[in-house]
Amino acid sequence: MLPSVRTGVADQFKAAFRRYPTGVAVITAAGPVGLTASSVASVSADPPALSFSVMASSSARAILEAPSLVVNLLGPGAVALAEAFAAGGGPRFTPDQGWDYLPTGEPVLTTALASLRGVPLDRVPVGTSTLVILQIDDVLLGPPTGHLVYHNRAYIETPHHDRAAS
Repeated sequence: MLPSVRTGVADQFKAAFRRYPTGVAVITAAGPVGLTASSVASVSADPPALSFSVMASSSARAILEAPSLVVNLLGPGAVALAEAFAAGGGPRFTPDQGWDYLPTGEPVLTTALASLRGVPLDRVPVGTSTLVILQIDDVLLGPPTGHLVYHNRAYIETPHHDRAAS
């Protein structure tokens, strides 16, 4: 376990990352269970792998124990969904949210920009969080409809711009 940092540094660290926009995903597992994450990052193309981190919650515990996961990358129009999976007690896996189930049992968002299914390679405890490295076995690509980013504690939607038309 890493030693805790001075409060001033921790507050400045949080402030620094509030200035840095990130993509938004809902990570799901059979159950169904899911949570919103803004920490998804590409790790390797060969083998395909990504990482994300979770903090302690009942959803996070279930995600950490799951043998396989789906990382659903969100686009515009998914703010309510992101908020529902970010807070406890929000509506989850409702028919109007656009969920379906893979043959392996995980929920998959039919409106996602992309859904990446994989198995955890490693789970690394870091302070009050756990970093998960996920080997990707399947990728389902949705339409490139735009972006949903999280920046300074707010969701921001941007439409897709066709570079070929510019």
